[in-house]
Amino acid sequence: MVCAPVAVAVGVAACGGSSVPSGAVASVAGNPISTQAFNHWMFVAAKSNATQSGQTSVIVPNDPPDFKNCIKQVRTQLPSLASTTDATLKTDCGQLFNQLSSQVMDFLIKAYWYQADAYKLGIHVTDAQINKAFDQAKKSQFTSKSQYQAFLTETGQTNSDILFRVRVNKVYNDLLQRKTKKVDDAAISAYYNAHKSEFSTPESRNLRMVRTNKASDASAALAALKSGQSWETVAKKYSVDATTKSSGGLLMDVTNGEEEHALNQVAFSAPVNQIKGPVHGTFGYYVVEVIKINPATTQPLSKAKPTIKQLLSSQSSTSADTAVNTLSKKNWGSQTICKAAYSMADCHGYKPKPTTTAPAPATTSPPTATTTAPTATTTTPTTTTH
Repeated sequence: MVCAPVAVAVGVAACGGSSVPSGAVASVAGNPISTQAFNHWMFVAAKSNATQSGQTSVIVPNDPPDFKNCIKQVRTQLPSLASTTDATLKTDCGQLFNQLSSQVMDFLIKAYWYQADAYKLGIHVTDAQINKAFDQAKKSQFTSKSQYQAFLTETGQTNSDILFRVRVNKVYNDLLQRKTKKVDDAAISAYYNAHKSEFSTPESRNLRMVRTNKASDASAALAALKSGQSWETVAKKYSVDATTKSSGGLLMDVTNGEEEHALNQVAFSAPVNQIKGPVHGTFGYYVVEVIKINPATTQPLSKAKPTIKQLLSSQSSTSADTAVNTLSKKNWGSQTICKAAYSMADCHGYKPKPTTTAPAPATTSPPTATTTAPTATTTTPTTTTH
């Protein structure tokens, strides 16, 4: 971007224009996003993609629509594709371009949007603040200068890129704070009272039961139990229920409505320690004994409070993010003009291309995007004005 971040709102008028100038891929309120900046971040995205997919080759598809340079890269870096037709490689390069370019464009455009909104709202981010945040992040993530330099080399970024991303992240977080609703005790209590079932455990019962296919077998099981034989012995001999046959017919923590109607009815009407049956149900005949009633419980607000606060805080952050991006789109979307080859959802007048299902190429494609390009809301690198 051409206009300086601190003068971005002034730049809307100063930079002027609604078309995309030569040497740029887009214009945001008259501020060009240079082809150089775009190509730089396509390289960063391609390196990230290669690293995540375990590839040593880095294919950068930044020359639409013919992708002659991309095809040359593929043939040079991937000998196994040397004999693949240009048409196939062009298609593959185009697919990779679509995946990476939309991420890069979103990052570059929103980096401008956020700074422009911040300027309009009187949010000022100083170099001192950025340097402090950068130093803190650097110290927490890297133990030496050489480790940091290795990170820059591996990711294809510069120190200026990192500083810019820290700036954009700071601006974004300041915007976010203005849209984030505080989660107070009143909000927590209101949620708790409206969702008490989420913090309650219904009454349940522990049972022993024998299920048979024949009424005569159920009667024999009942007689055996009443004669003093153990549930373990009787269940093993008579039960056809594979789940409980080897455990003395034990069913733990059965809630009302969990089992079939006949079994459920006797389980939730029988007194404790009284053998009932035979009861005829859909799946056979039952002999049942309720051995324990576990009363319903409700977690008190004091115990549920941390969980509720975390949930409401997450919801508030999501809503704030939506609000920030919706406002940015409203303020700058109509002034975001992109060249056709680079057009994506942030661009004015964007129309998604019809999707078609094509046969898979017969050859191995160049590496595809498996990770997103740097975004304007992350604390890792972005783009400066190239």
